[in-house]
Amino acid sequence: MDDKQLTNEETNNEISRFICTANHGFAPYAQEELRRRFGKLKSKTLISGEAFLVTFFEAADRAVDMIVSNPPIFLRHIQPVQLELPTDTEDAFAKMVQFLVHMDKLHGAKVSLQVRKADNSVLEDNAGALRENLQGKLAELNAEFVVRDAQWVISVFAAEDRLYIGVSEPEHNLSDWSGGAIRFQREEGQISRAKFKLLEAEQSFGIDFASFETGLDIGAAPGGWTSFLLERGLRVTAVDPAFMHESLQNHPSLRIFKKNASEVHFRDSEFDLLVCDMSWSPKQMVKLVTELLPSLRAGGTAIVTVKLMHKKPMALIDDVILSFEHANMQVQRAKQLFHNRDEITLYMIKY
Repeated sequence: MDDKQLTNEETNNEISRFICTANHGFAPYAQEELRRRFGKLKSKTLISGEAFLVTFFEAADRAVDMIVSNPPIFLRHIQPVQLELPTDTEDAFAKMVQFLVHMDKLHGAKVSLQVRKADNSVLEDNAGALRENLQGKLAELNAEFVVRDAQWVISVFAAEDRLYIGVSEPEHNLSDWSGGAIRFQREEGQISRAKFKLLEAEQSFGIDFASFETGLDIGAAPGGWTSFLLERGLRVTAVDPAFMHESLQNHPSLRIFKKNASEVHFRDSEFDLLVCDMSWSPKQMVKLVTELLPSLRAGGTAIVTVKLMHKKPMALIDDVILSFEHANMQVQRAKQLFHNRDEITLYMIKY
């Protein structure tokens, strides 16, 4: 039998399958994190360097809890696999529809239908067309199909010659965006795409930036993060020897120090937020940030990016976190956001 559905018996035998997604090129590190956490697992590549199918020797609920309760750094998104079908059969869509309409919990619910397709899939339609086609066949559900704030997510992944289908609660997927690919609309006059990192951090870490009063932006030019903090109502101090964007000049809530971070000093506990997105080596970044940490009040928040500049990111991240912990910083989350490229973001609180 070509199609496969995980049965209750299999689940009771503590086997579950998930499609896992990381930023392009970082799937091996996401796999390593999962191996450290689960020990035994099986893995199959679906999109090179980005998406892979994992078999855990744990029940699905247990596997989700082990991941979601302490999210890995490089794992961006997971989706359960409860049904697997070959794509080269005419009745594949019919079997998928039958599987879904028999789920009572989907009837009349708010549902997000998320369809992804690998480049090597034998299916001709793109992901958008596949989603539209499937949604039309699910009219029997009387569901409200939504993009955000769904009760349930139907995930469909079209691999080379297989369809993988699963249903889950959004919070069990690590992200309620399809594949964890969170998208923001670029605004007119936006200084840089770096702003998207703080927007994503705001959502992913649950940070209310408007609750802060005074922010220090280290390595601020051209001002993407500074502009975001000003929009949230903060008084901002920006430090960078390079020029800030002309739109920020003479802003009443901004003071600019056109200097290196090593050349400035501030009063103790002057700021309740410190941010840093410098394109420098992690060692240099840690040194500069820790030297300015006395200006961050106890209980204050720090958001910094760590550039991954060599082939051993796990060891590098451990070293950076240890250095900050020695400087009285408690790491709340370490995560490679969708808008991070060769870097991760640290969310820390000073104690």
